[in-house]
Amino acid sequence: MKKLSLILGACLIAVVIFAYRETPLDITREKETVNLFLDEWHAAAAKADYKGYFDKIADDGRYIGTDANENWDKQAFEAFAKPYFNQGKAWDFKAIERNIYFSKDGKTAWFDELLDTWMKACRGSGVLEKQGKEWKIKHYVLSMTVPNEVTKEVLPLKAKYENTLIEKLKKQQ
Repeated sequence: MKKLSLILGACLIAVVIFAYRETPLDITREKETVNLFLDEWHAAAAKADYKGYFDKIADDGRYIGTDANENWDKQAFEAFAKPYFNQGKAWDFKAIERNIYFSKDGKTAWFDELLDTWMKACRGSGVLEKQGKEWKIKHYVLSMTVPNEVTKEVLPLKAKYENTLIEKLKKQQ
């Protein structure tokens, strides 16, 4: 009887170890999952699916927009975006290039993407965190691109709006 108990105990321990061991990260499958997640996120904005869009952002997520003043927590970003969603169409961004990377444990991903938008090419980048079995956006940055050949032409336009902001922020340091 003692032998049987030892054998059953050893089997139980083996089952527990097997059940709780970490499965290796399937990079290909996980990249497909993240690509679909981000494509659906962008599509939700184009369809004005407020819940579908904001449910993908973590409660403590951040959204950095193209304007130097656009650095929002989720609640502030929701307040900014709500009127656009209420009009039936927020914005329509489509990824034309995307790179995705993962932490060793597979619970964090970061990406960069080139987007086709009404502003022409934009660059998006972000950090995702796996919460349970689903990904959430922890941090997203949207940037307008400026071709190097026209930077000198664009700088005076930016200066008109940003010089005052830059001086104000320098004084706060």
